[in-house]
Amino acid sequence: MLHRRGRFDRLREIRELDPARDAHRIYRTTALWEFPFDVRMGLLLAFWRTFAVPSIAELLAATGETTTRTERRADDTGILMYTLIEHGLDHPLGRAATRRLNHLHRRYAIDNDDYRYVLGTFVLVGTRWIDRHGWRPLCCHERAAIYHFYAELGRRLRIADIPPDLASYAIWYDAFEAERFAPTAAARQLITATKGLLADLPGPLRPVGERVADALLDRPVREAVGVPPPPWWARALLTAGLGARAGYLRHGATPRRRQYLEGGLRAKTYPDGYDVATVGPARPYRVNGR
Repeated sequence: MLHRRGRFDRLREIRELDPARDAHRIYRTTALWEFPFDVRMGLLLAFWRTFAVPSIAELLAATGETTTRTERRADDTGILMYTLIEHGLDHPLGRAATRRLNHLHRRYAIDNDDYRYVLGTFVLVGTRWIDRHGWRPLCCHERAAIYHFYAELGRRLRIADIPPDLASYAIWYDAFEAERFAPTAAARQLITATKGLLADLPGPLRPVGERVADALLDRPVREAVGVPPPPWWARALLTAGLGARAGYLRHGATPRRRQYLEGGLRAKTYPDGYDVATVGPARPYRVNGR
């Protein structure tokens, strides 16, 4: 079918690379050049999805970070994740981001399965979103590279028993959700506090607000976080808007000429800039008296 010249050049370059050895290079191209909006949506949806796990929701609500410092918490996560995506795990900034993630989480008694699940959301939520709504599906090299990138990050975060490949990770992840998703007051509190994060996203989702935010959530997540089924028009608007966007990008848009977030991530809550080594709360919040 017709498309702009050069539209698939980066995909051809990706297919010449090794998904394990070149995992960061491939993922960086996918996230910052090929699918920047979709990867950002995947990170937001991954965050929301964790609310459906009671042990995770209760910890997030107990710290108060997500409910009382919502925008700052989102900026902290975005800074750390995009530092890793842009620079890689072995770059000094990537190492600083990894150390900071370890420091921020080590105070809490978090179950290894919860860690594995959160890591799995970074691997699977975004890839499934792109396959459903992206301007093209991911190729096998991109899928494998995303798995290898996050599996290595997980090892550096001291997460044990990471499944050995993407297919086995997907099986474990889906079984975990089926077993562990459950409604909680904490989940309802968290989703209410964070729906406003959608307003900062670009493109067709911005004008329609909360109803489309509800349509972004599948039934198991909606039931766990206490969100009612979205009206038909919200689902239709979401599907039509994302479908039109994907068609335009595939057949009409020129290839991206500038990297997404060129010049660094600009965070509203850090108007004077930030140091990756110190983003996040200065002191961990007490949970259950600890």
